Order: sequence, then C-alpha cells, then structure tokens
Amino acid sequence: MKQSKVKSVVVLVVFVALLALFGYTAAYGWGETKSGSGSDIKLGLDLEGGVSITYQVVGEENPSQADMSDTVYKLQKRVEGYSTEAHAYQEGSNRISIEIPGVENANEILEELGRPGSLEFYDIGGQLVLQGTDVVDAQAATSQDQMGNMDYQVRLTLTDEGAKKFSDATGAAAPNNEPIYIIYDGMIISMPAVQEQITDGNCVITNMQSFEAAENLASTIRIGGLTLTLEELRSNVVGAQLGSDAIRTALLAGAVGFAVIAVFMIAVYFLPGFAAVLALGMYVELVVILLGAFSITLTLPGIAGIILGIGMAVDANVIIFARIREELATGKTVGSSVKIGFNKALSAIIDGNITTLIAAIVLGLRGTGAIKGFAQTLALGIILSMFTAVFITRIILNALMGLGLDSVKLFGVAKEKKAVNFLGKKHLFFGISAAVVVAGFVVMGVQKGGGNGALNYSLDFMGGTQTTVTFAEDYSIERLDAEVVPGIEKITKDANVQVQKVAGNNQVIFKTRTLSVEEREELDTMLEENFALDENYPITAETISSTISSEAQMDAVVAVVIATVCMLLYIWFRFKDIRFGASAVIALIHDVLVVLAFYAVTRVSVGSTFIACMLTIVGYSINATIVIFDRVRENMGSMTRRDDLQEMVNRSVTQTLSRSIFTSLTTFIMVAALYVFGVSSIREFALPLMAGILCGTYSSVCITGALWYVLRTKIKQKEETK
Repeated sequence: MKQSKVKSVVVLVVFVALLALFGYTAAYGWGETKSGSGSDIKLGLDLEGGVSITYQVVGEENPSQADMSDTVYKLQKRVEGYSTEAHAYQEGSNRISIEIPGVENANEILEELGRPGSLEFYDIGGQLVLQGTDVVDAQAATSQDQMGNMDYQVRLTLTDEGAKKFSDATGAAAPNNEPIYIIYDGMIISMPAVQEQITDGNCVITNMQSFEAAENLASTIRIGGLTLTLEELRSNVVGAQLGSDAIRTALLAGAVGFAVIAVFMIAVYFLPGFAAVLALGMYVELVVILLGAFSITLTLPGIAGIILGIGMAVDANVIIFARIREELATGKTVGSSVKIGFNKALSAIIDGNITTLIAAIVLGLRGTGAIKGFAQTLALGIILSMFTAVFITRIILNALMGLGLDSVKLFGVAKEKKAVNFLGKKHLFFGISAAVVVAGFVVMGVQKGGGNGALNYSLDFMGGTQTTVTFAEDYSIERLDAEVVPGIEKITKDANVQVQKVAGNNQVIFKTRTLSVEEREELDTMLEENFALDENYPITAETISSTISSEAQMDAVVAVVIATVCMLLYIWFRFKDIRFGASAVIALIHDVLVVLAFYAVTRVSVGSTFIACMLTIVGYSINATIVIFDRVRENMGSMTRRDDLQEMVNRSVTQTLSRSIFTSLTTFIMVAALYVFGVSSIREFALPLMAGILCGTYSSVCITGALWYVLRTKIKQKEETK
C-alpha cells in the first residue's frame, strides 16, 4: 500500500536534513570537541607521518638473529596498541626502529611505551622465579567489590613454561602470604603478596593506587618481556611518506569516481538509481564520521577496504533493482514489484555481506599491521553498505513513490533473455584459466632463475638500505619525488623508493632495496654533485630489515586460511551443500593465482598493499559468487524432474549477468579513478586491483557455476542417491 504524500514529504525532508547534518559533521566535526570529522581520522605513516624511535641492544655487541627477530616481533605487537599501522624493524645488526603514525611527541611515546630493559621475578629467598620472556601480556584493569569500591589491578598472562614455574613459586609462598618481587633493571617496581597458589598462568596484582599506576606497571612489565635489553639511541618526528598530493589526489579520485557512478546508476536504473545515489551519499558521510569516531587508522590498504565497501553498496542496489524489474516484467504493480524485489534480493545480499564480514572479523582478530587496518575499514564498510542499501534506499524509494513517481517507465522492465550456454564452453574457460595460472608460475620461475626474484618484493618484505641525507635547504616531499628520487631510481634500477622527512631540520631518509658498496658510493656521489648538502652532517647508510616480519607474514597466512575455512563453512551451512562452498573456494584460489601472475608479469612492487589487494579481490569475488549461487538455489527449488540441470545453471548465470557486469563496472570506475589521478605508489596499488576486479568477474560468471555443475554431477550427496 502506497504511503501518503504528506508522510512522503516528511520522510524526504528528514532525510535531506540528516544528509546535510552528516555532511557537516564529516567536514567539521561533532559538538564542541569537533570529533568525527574527516580531519579527525587517524592517518598512517604513508599519509601523515609520525614518530620514529631507534633502540640499540645493550650488553651484546652481536646478538643472535633469532633474538633480534623475536624482539622485533614483540615490539611490533606492543606498538600496535598505538596504531594498527605501526612498524617495528631491524636496523643494522643490533638496532631496532619503530615507527608510529599520527604522533608528534616522541618523549610521550617513550614514557608510555617504557624503556626496554631486563625484567625478573624473585621469591623471598632471592631465587629467580620468572624472567620477562615468561610473560605473554600485562594489562591494567578495574573491578568493583560488593560495597561499590573500585580496585585497580594489573592482570598478567604467562607462557605455559612460566605458568608451571609460577605455580611452584606461588604454592610455596601462599601459606605465609609471602611476596613475589618484580625487579626491573635492578629496581623493585612491585612486591605483591601471594594469597593463593596460581596454577593457570593468569594472575592479578590488586590494590594499585590508581588506574594510571596500574597502566604504568603493566607497560613496564610488557616492555621488560623482550628477549634483549634495549636503550634509546635516537628519536625523530617524520613526515608522510607520500606527501600531501597523495591525499589530495585520492580525494579527487573519490569525487570523480562517485560522480561517474551517480550518473551511471541514474542512467541505467532511472528513479531507483537516483534513490541509490542519495543513499550512497549518506554511506560516504557515515564512513568518514565513524572512521574518526572509532579512531581507525587510514592508509592505502584502508582505502582499499572503503572502495570494496562502496562496490558492495552499489552491488546490493543492483541486485534489488534487477529483481524489481523482473517482477514488473510479470505484470505486477510497481508497489508490489518493489516490495517483492527487496525481499527476494535480501538473502543474496545478507549471505554475500556476511561471508565477507566473516573474513574481515577473522583478519581483524588474527592479522597484524596493515591487515588489521584493512579488516577494520572493510568491516565498517560492509555494515554501513548493508544498512544504506537495504534500508535507506528503500525508505527513499517508497517516499518518492508516495509523491506519485510510480510509473513503470521510471523503473524499467526486465527483458526476457535467452540463456547463454556458459557451461557448454566450460572446458575452454577452464583451459584459459589453467594456461594463465601456469604461465604465471613459468614467468616467476624464469625470473627467479635469472636472479631477479620470482616477484618484485618491496622493502616491506625484503628489507633494504636506509640512506640518511641532510640537505642545506628544506625540500618538500613533492620536490624530493620530482628531483631526487628519479636519480636514486636510476642507480637502483628500481621504482620502489620510500621517502621520509624528519621534522625540525632538513634531514631526509631514503629507503631502497639493498645496495651494494659500489651502489652506495654512486648514490653518495650523485647526491653530493647535484644537490646542496649540509657539510656538518655526512651521508649515512644502514641495512634495514623488512617491516613485515616472517612472523607477521605467517600471521597473515594463518588469518587468510582461517577466514577461508570459515567462509566455506558458512556457505555450506547456508546452502546445505558443501559443493557450493568448495566451488567458491576454488574460484578464490583461481583469482589469487591469476593476480599473482599479473604481479609477476608486470613486476608491480609487492609490499603491504599487495596483501590488501589480494584480500580485496577475495572479498569482491566471494560476494559475486554468492549472488550467482543464490539464484541457482532459488531456481533449483522450482525445478521438475524433466528440467535440465545444465540449462538451469546457464539460466541462473544469465539472470545475474547484468548485475555482475554493472557491479564490476562501478567498482572498476572507483579504482580506475585512483589510478588516473593518484601518485605513483597509489597507481601501483590500483593497477593490480583493476586486474583483480576483471578476474573476479570472469571467475564468477564463467568458472564458479561450471565448477559447481561438475562437482554436482560427479559427487552425489546421500539424499541424491536414495
């Protein structure tokens, strides 16, 4: 039943008012604190800069690589408490640097993080009970007793070995409430009395003076749990790696992409397209507000998550509008078609979004660094895209219909399409995919055999050389990119050069692939002959490790595997058929391998954005596959014994073909805008993403349905064999 004109006007006025309010908040903030605005969003080192602190090992001139790697990994986990985009990496043989974005006070970080030193636990007889390495974590906490009194605490988690040792020590100390002394760098920092034996490796230090005191003690215990003892060597405030142009061009690309999508949606879907554009505008505003409100750090990988969110928001609307047109083609009224269209599209939208959300949650919990930042923005985008596409678009569309805009001409009617025989060409499609994947491995093998590496791994994975130069004048990032970087690239024969300015002076840090002695000398000569340098500060060069440690890489692999298994289980649960899930996972592996081949052939740099690119493609591809499988499931329900299974699959893929093409096109437009307007590093991120979008569309349309059909006909379930 159509709503009244008065109600429709009220709904539209309220929506416009909210759109204006959210737009103002996104631009200028909310309330007196001005929180929630675009300027309130935390940016990563690549977009904003932050603090760089270098520590040096104390007491050991040549620490083992195993101890250095362990300390780097533990420091990485510590600094992620400040930002998901913080880095810890090895510099030289006995130094470790950390970089934390969005911070300008190095002393504040040093005070909060603590000074890495030796931590030990002793009993009253002076016997060593635990070392700092036996402590997994320490966190401040509060609790309230029955009288309402607040108790400030520090909660410790021990390793399995530490738990056994602590159980023995507390068992001996508990009868007389003897203390356990916590000693840091030779000083007693706490001496809590043991009240009972602690056997599970989880203990609580109670009766702290304040929450701040608990925080300080927890911080000291955490930093004292490092394998090596460190001391601060230097600290600097560094500028953004990409410069202001990166943000400006990204915003320009977003605006252009949004404008093109708006024109496309209205031109193709008429009145519903107009409603979708309004809802999409609210989506963008809410993303900006909530990024600031939840203090999510935004970097290039985070931008990938937002792009995927926009693509999924458009996708949901395309699914709905296609359903509405199908209902109109059967002769139903506009009102009935809109209602039925939204209801029929809901299962595909929910399944697609939840499947991707599962991946985002797992990656957020298990991933580190850039992966965690990507997962946060992706999860936020998914939730908001579902809300705006399913609810906001429907509210706007119903209000417009209530004003009398309910002509069939304003909605369009689906035309009967002859089913395309996709399955008849399945062997051709399988062959093309296999050839591309094999070619990718061949190229990687040839390149590795030639000494160039299977892929063009960046500093993030391989480490390199850090060259510190002090110029006689202040160079902007844009000027450094235009005048200095080309000369460095000519010497290194590699476009992967990272640039950081040090605040307060003219010092600049250049990070490149590992340079030979000859290349270092050539670089020094080039800089001295072509630029005015400060003679008081010589050029220095140090070897640095990868910012993505082997442990972090393994964390990423484990997170992706767990996410894939969870998605498989969810699809199995929803579709009651493991063959749907198996087909989807095989298609995902196909997409990853094809994009990997693209990286190998084009030699695009493989860095932290590589992980985000692959995860974006996985999320995008699984969503497209779910839409097709949802239609297959629906059509199976109406099949008779005489119906042909192959014809049904072809019909299902054909019915969702326009959705696959249009959604891919709109997402491709957003990424293409980033490529056209972005700086070089953004282009290196956007190019493989565009290839992935095309590949994901191809696999969804040409591969997944055929895979399911093959598995369906080759592998029978119990109920099918009865």
